[in-house]
Amino acid sequence: MNLSHHTILVAPLNWGLGHSTRCIPIIKALLDRGAKVIIASDGVALGLLKKEFPELTHYELSSYQISYAKNGRMFKLKMILNSYKILWAMYKERQEIKRLVRAEKITGLISDNRLGVFCKGITNVFITHQLRVLSGSTTAISSKMHQQIFKKYDAVWVPDFESMSENLTGKLGHLDKKPKNLVYLGPLSRFEKKKAPLTFDLLVLLSGPEPQRSMLEEKLRSELKAFEGEAIMVRGVIEEKQTIEEVPLKQGDLKVVNYMQSEELMSTVRQSAMVLCRSGYTTVMDLAKLGKKAFFIPTPGQYEQVHIAERLDAQKIVPSCTQDEFKLEQLDRVEDYAGLAVFSSEVDFDSVFSIF
Repeated sequence: MNLSHHTILVAPLNWGLGHSTRCIPIIKALLDRGAKVIIASDGVALGLLKKEFPELTHYELSSYQISYAKNGRMFKLKMILNSYKILWAMYKERQEIKRLVRAEKITGLISDNRLGVFCKGITNVFITHQLRVLSGSTTAISSKMHQQIFKKYDAVWVPDFESMSENLTGKLGHLDKKPKNLVYLGPLSRFEKKKAPLTFDLLVLLSGPEPQRSMLEEKLRSELKAFEGEAIMVRGVIEEKQTIEEVPLKQGDLKVVNYMQSEELMSTVRQSAMVLCRSGYTTVMDLAKLGKKAFFIPTPGQYEQVHIAERLDAQKIVPSCTQDEFKLEQLDRVEDYAGLAVFSSEVDFDSVFSIF
């Protein structure tokens, strides 16, 4: 497939790093087919993609100003109270996109959960694994609202298997009736499965909006003081330069790195016997690609991550617990779980990109 006559804008949501990292294989596939790719986002999501693709053109969009409450039980209330900020950002984002489409002669838009990235007259694609938006007692309403938004897109790409019985998202990414514009890509991962010698007994991956990212980091630094073995923590803080800190443990050392780019992170995951992290869906796809053993601590108040963690725990695949419940001894449970299975499916990008 030749996309050399197309200019595609890729715009992931700045909500942790997951939306931007799962766009990496899509951007690479577009570039491989000759497309001109432009990246638009904000915050750490934009910062990460600038480091991954420094040669591309990048634009900063209006921030949704998403942040978590310190108390996970207050998350929904805080989101409702701040909804006007999101709506205002979406309006500004729509105007920014219109200007970018004209200025860059863009022929297609790929929005990963950025609700204001849409422009009439060109091809519009929406990426989501949340066909149902879990929000507790308001799940039916939030899901219906989300489904109404992506009806207008030419295609909705879901990074999961279509099978109702064998998939990674469960009820999140599957509906009773499949919409006509829905396309299942199969899981997306920037990683490739290769054998590597084990260097670390434990890898801690941190990500997500503040203040919960910092709160988990503080808790884990305290708990890991008693860890026996070699550990490494990737803080998920995108800064101008990479920094490395060495922290002595009860037996062994903890290497703390502020961020890693894809190749280095992939190598580190391969070299780690076990991964301790959030149950964000992109992380689940990356770990499944490599067939890793893991332990999940879902972000407090984020129903999606709680659902994924509880589902995989119930299936005896990956153990999990709440952030408040976590103690170092919880990691002993990992031995009794199967771990994430390696998936070998490849995305048929030629078919998927035919929408353009």
